[in-house]
Amino acid sequence: MSLYRTMLFCPANDLRKVGKALMLDVDGVVLDLEDAVALSEKANARNALKDALALPRKGDFFIRVNSAQTDFILSDLLAAVTDGVKGLVLAKSETAEEIRQVDWLMGKIEKERGLPLESLELIPFIESANAIINAYAIASACPRVSRMFLGGVDYVLDIGTNFSKGGTELFYARAQLVVASRSAGIEPPIDTVYPDFKDIEGLIADAKSVRQMGFQGKLAIHPGQIGPLNEVFSPTPDEISWAKKIVAVFDESEARGQAVFQVDGKMIEYPIANRARRILALSEQIAKKS
Repeated sequence: MSLYRTMLFCPANDLRKVGKALMLDVDGVVLDLEDAVALSEKANARNALKDALALPRKGDFFIRVNSAQTDFILSDLLAAVTDGVKGLVLAKSETAEEIRQVDWLMGKIEKERGLPLESLELIPFIESANAIINAYAIASACPRVSRMFLGGVDYVLDIGTNFSKGGTELFYARAQLVVASRSAGIEPPIDTVYPDFKDIEGLIADAKSVRQMGFQGKLAIHPGQIGPLNEVFSPTPDEISWAKKIVAVFDESEARGQAVFQVDGKMIEYPIANRARRILALSEQIAKKS
């Protein structure tokens, strides 16, 4: 599984902000051609991508393109499908058919530019009730889909409510994305932004809640959110210690032909051992990145 505890959004037409964002300890930076860019600045934002790609970076480089239903989509794809980009985030993804159309266009551009086919990932941004209902179809629309993002700001507006501290209004949508992602065999989803970037305590509580639900990380809109999110979505020392113990005992027991046993009064079998291995693999990824 990839390491995406944090994904930071940054407007593509502000190279000063882009340069700073790319050097932060964030797992991925998403340069935005959509909501963060005024209509009059769309062309300038696309033109800025070439300069942005030449900047030094620590994490992966993604680009959010406008919805497939807009007139911007073709120009966005022509600007964004290029070497050095990890993947594209498709704003306001609504249906599997949209995903397949964008996938087809990306493939044509890759071929024309001599890029390996499906070299760029495609991340649907799920932002409406309709998209939540279609989540599994979207997740399984094509092999290029690697994971999904939850766009909570648009979603809560779509269902006629607003953000709350408890996140009750997002529970169904979050659960749908986790289950749909697992069913489609893609990576766990990445959760929506926490809009109040000054409320770090609330951010941490929200992040812990969605980590427990099965999300692999969370979107960020401010550099101050990165550190707390990285910490929440990283295995704790206790989790790593537990995982090492489980794997060691399980391997020893399995070698003796035993696949079910007890550790500290709890039954351990293959699913628990596999979870322990995932924790250790994630810990190793974080160590290498550091």
